[in-house]
Amino acid sequence: MTSIDLNADLGEGFGRWRLTDDEQLLSVVTSANVACGFHAGDAVTMRRVCELAAGRGVRIGAQVSYRDLAGFGRRAMDVPPAELAAEVAYQIGALEVFARAAGTRVAYVKPHGALYNRVVHDEEQAGAVVDGVVLADASLPVLGLPGSRLLEVAGKAGLPVVAEAFADRAYTEEGTLVPRGREGAVVSDPEAVVERSVGLARDGAVSTRSGATVAVRARSLCLHGDTPGAVDLARRVRARLEASGVVVEAFA
Repeated sequence: MTSIDLNADLGEGFGRWRLTDDEQLLSVVTSANVACGFHAGDAVTMRRVCELAAGRGVRIGAQVSYRDLAGFGRRAMDVPPAELAAEVAYQIGALEVFARAAGTRVAYVKPHGALYNRVVHDEEQAGAVVDGVVLADASLPVLGLPGSRLLEVAGKAGLPVVAEAFADRAYTEEGTLVPRGREGAVVSDPEAVVERSVGLARDGAVSTRSGATVAVRARSLCLHGDTPGAVDLARRVRARLEASGVVVEAFA
């Protein structure tokens, strides 16, 4: 029986400003990527989201990033490996405090934004992320793009790896994401996102911008929480998946 984990980026606010509808999205997803204060999020937000997630039985993941609040973690940065490793461990540790206080634990790690894209190809930065995860907890799974350097390096280090797909992002023929700065990088048509979700979960494939089909074998599907109508779209995706015979559950 086909199954898929649904994850979303949550806690992406700061102070009085909120970007994601955390409470509503937590009624749909099975895994929550919680911002750890470097690209978004703060102590109060992290604590609140951890409490909400724990109350709904949603697993908590640390969404680690470059230190870039002003750029929402989406600006390219060059961070020395030792510094990046320490900052990754720091973010995981900060979130772990609030997860434990809510009666649960940080269950996985996922890079965000520019760091996520960088570690697809950059082995040095991927190694730094893995070093940071190992420093924090060498048993934590790592989410990333199939075929990425991150998952390769994490696997060699003995960390569990989880391949991830995106229904609302355009793919290249190589199976990588089209950079956000390029036209058509984000799929905005809700029905197209829903159909792509089913194709990714059931068939392990997705259409590229050129119309070709590329294999994307993933155990988790990301639903972006910062897009207009994110909650309604997430509900539609989950409903269509379940109607198509796909079991929606957290990855093992």
